[in-house]
Amino acid sequence: MYRDFVKTLGISESLELQPTDIPLLPIRAFRDHVVKSTETTPSLCFKSSGTAGIPRSRHFVQDAQLYKTSAHITFNRYFPEERYSVLFLLPGYSENESSSLIYMAEYLIHSDPDQVSAFIRMNEIQKAIQSIKNIADRGKTPILFGAAFGLLDLIESESFTLPRTSHMIETGGMKTYRREITRSELRSVLSHGFDIPAKQIHSEYGMCELLSQMYAISGEWFEAPPWVMVTVRDAENPFRICEPGEEGKIGIIDLANFYSCSFILTDDRGVMNDKGEFKVLGRWKGSELRGCNFLVDS
Repeated sequence: MYRDFVKTLGISESLELQPTDIPLLPIRAFRDHVVKSTETTPSLCFKSSGTAGIPRSRHFVQDAQLYKTSAHITFNRYFPEERYSVLFLLPGYSENESSSLIYMAEYLIHSDPDQVSAFIRMNEIQKAIQSIKNIADRGKTPILFGAAFGLLDLIESESFTLPRTSHMIETGGMKTYRREITRSELRSVLSHGFDIPAKQIHSEYGMCELLSQMYAISGEWFEAPPWVMVTVRDAENPFRICEPGEEGKIGIIDLANFYSCSFILTDDRGVMNDKGEFKVLGRWKGSELRGCNFLVDS
């Protein structure tokens, strides 16, 4: 798929390119085509959650250990497993049996040396409270890792509390059942609702089409792991990299996507700072953007 895409652009396979010159495949290719670099049978397939009537993206994973290693290294870079244990609140995602996020959560739970990390559910508040106690009894700091809408629902339950020393990781910050919400607004609501300092609230950025995750620690600026390069591209001309502070589409080179395609142009709107960090501002709205999306239909 990617070879055909590059040929359509008129770029020779023998041409030596700088990383920032490598064409980025529009992410919709994972929805409309089979994207993989080997003919062997994949070990698993991640699928996006999708919405009614819209085809789901598929990411064929040849080596599941790549995903596990990427997730483990990146998470423990910020939250060492000897100091933290994690409670995952992922309603909606749990209904997708092919969710990459659920797969990651299951792996991190299994990897907890103290075996106190766990999934929690909205209808099992007392069990969740006991899970927090189990973490504290081990002398560790609890992390509540949740989908934004689930965390907001948990606040409204008014029967769930966290120790003030707890940390929180939200994912899918703009996706709620109620309305679109900015990440800064979400962080403020979470800090007030759970009575924990805003500096202890973090964000995770990942997707079905990527085998790596990125985290924003104590704020809204995301940092990529060493094997990932993030740029922001001009939506009208994806070969042009936007200047710091200029909004565009987030482009990602993820070397963990070894068996699929490492060069992805997402549909997320973002901006970079002069430190190489990026902020996610939401999804592009309206009609299909110009650029090279049309080439995926070729």
